[in-house]
Amino acid sequence: MIKIVLKDGKELEVEKGLKVADVAAKLSTSLGKKALGAKINGKVEELNKEINEDCKLEILTFEDEDGKKILRHTGSHILAQAVKRLYPEVKLAIGPSIDDGFYYDMDADFSFTPELLEKIEGEMNKIIKENEKLERFELTRDEAVKLMEEKNEPYKVQLIKDLPEDEIISFYKQGDFVDLCAGPHVPSTGKVKVVKLLSIAGAYWRGNEKNKMLQRIYGTAFEKKNDLKDYLTMMEEAKKRDHRKLGKELDLFSIHEEGPGFPFFHPKGMIIRNELQNYWRQVHHKAGYDEIMTPIILNEELWHQSGHWDHYKENMYFTKIDDEDYAIKPMNCPGSILVYKNKIHSYRDLPIRYGEMGIVHRHEKSGALHGLMRVRCFTQDDAHIFMTKDNMKDEIVNVIKLIDSFYKVFKFEYFVELSTRPEDSMGSDEDWEAATEGLKDALKAVGLDYKVNEGDGAFYGPKIDFHLKDSIGRTWQCGTVQLDFQMPERFDLTYVGADGEKHRPVMVHRVVFGSIERFIGILIENYAGAFPAWLAPVQVEVMNITDAQDDYVNEVVEKLKENDIRVESDMRNEKIGYKIREAQMQKVPYMIVLGEKEMKDKTISVRSRKGGDMGTMALDDFISKLKDEIDKKISDI
Repeated sequence: MIKIVLKDGKELEVEKGLKVADVAAKLSTSLGKKALGAKINGKVEELNKEINEDCKLEILTFEDEDGKKILRHTGSHILAQAVKRLYPEVKLAIGPSIDDGFYYDMDADFSFTPELLEKIEGEMNKIIKENEKLERFELTRDEAVKLMEEKNEPYKVQLIKDLPEDEIISFYKQGDFVDLCAGPHVPSTGKVKVVKLLSIAGAYWRGNEKNKMLQRIYGTAFEKKNDLKDYLTMMEEAKKRDHRKLGKELDLFSIHEEGPGFPFFHPKGMIIRNELQNYWRQVHHKAGYDEIMTPIILNEELWHQSGHWDHYKENMYFTKIDDEDYAIKPMNCPGSILVYKNKIHSYRDLPIRYGEMGIVHRHEKSGALHGLMRVRCFTQDDAHIFMTKDNMKDEIVNVIKLIDSFYKVFKFEYFVELSTRPEDSMGSDEDWEAATEGLKDALKAVGLDYKVNEGDGAFYGPKIDFHLKDSIGRTWQCGTVQLDFQMPERFDLTYVGADGEKHRPVMVHRVVFGSIERFIGILIENYAGAFPAWLAPVQVEVMNITDAQDDYVNEVVEKLKENDIRVESDMRNEKIGYKIREAQMQKVPYMIVLGEKEMKDKTISVRSRKGGDMGTMALDDFISKLKDEIDKKISDI
């Protein structure tokens, strides 16, 4: 017998050699039916995996992200099988699961049109009904190459040849179809149940622009038709909210061929950006942060010392100045460290909190660029906190509370992940363990639930990531808190302790917005362009009914401007209904309509973007109401 520890901490004794599927069925009949895979000691495995030693076991269903990935990875194999049945001459490349679905890259001498996708989807449904078993088998490297050469799959052959010579290569067979794959998969095609092919895109083989352009078919898979229906509804809503579309319509930003991945902010976009940054500065000033600014270009030697050269140089840009090598900063932390090192610090000075709206540059492949969400130049709302180990818990707790207060202003719900040591990292096991426990202690102190994301920390320390949930249910990773023992060591940072001796400080790296550009993109989509009044580029549009009210329009506009309200006027010779519709299309929160009666009574007629006609009122009353809404940063959507 062997001992299994379940996710809830309960222990179970089972026969050695029992399969995961049998354990799931033993726990409950319904779990046995819902199970898609498992985590054994943190590693994702299939249901037919035998358990031969004591372990920690978590049964995965479609409710778990890893469960979804297993099912959708099988969906990509069903897609490939369907294509090969219909078009045997197509060559297969790779087909992983991704967030919300899967894709498969293929080399075909014809285009996959929407009509062909419909035909392929029909064939996929046939394969699902056939309920073919997925059977894993292994071959040596030479045997694997021979098999793929016989099947005329040159991309698979190249993948195999790039693997170590002594590595055993795994394949999966489902009916008449065989694919190179490490797995894991669900037991049979029938488990996938519901599939939908979504779109087609171009993709260079292995992401290299020098290689051949392949066709990438995107799809998704669910267990229930209603879940697919909900997902497709959300996708349609997401299209309407696309920040690139709305950014153009609302004249907020643009991206040009002269600078792919380098966004240009227009006057209205700058208003949103500045309001966010002003609020950031207000909150950080109250929280005891001092703002600094560090250069964009620094000597290459600095990046060797920081570790970025060894762990991040592929994402960096470089230049030469006076025949010396320099790098354009991808992160702000080395600059903050140099500011700290500029003078001697006592334990009485700590913690020191440096905040910086720092512009950073990171190389992203052209195919990955996406509006404001994935760019090559962006502004991080960074802060670096230098502290003693005794300060550590309180400082991290304060950062978590500050981030929470920020997100509440925008009415964002969020969940938290704790990301642990990655393979590509620096520092001792002891430091990483101490840093990870420090983050856990802080999360426990504030009572935040979290899940562990194994191996996804920064190369210099573990981190807490905040994932925001927007108004249509999508999640976005924004805030992060990273605890770092490595940079202080590499830069020989010190402070003088109460004993008069030098000691090593601990460092926290953290962002709230993450990237100002990306956060603005998220806000555009979350609000569908209809920003709350405190953020709206134009807060009030004043319009006349006839030319007779022009002077009164100007009078009202001036009074609003005197009260720091962002206002525009529309005195075009157009019908008032047309002007109102135009203002609504521009997502203006409030519209003031001035006719003969309003001019005579010195009143205003107010319309709200959200609630419609608000009736007639005194201008001072409206100003008082709007200023209160702006000051309280009301973000009701």
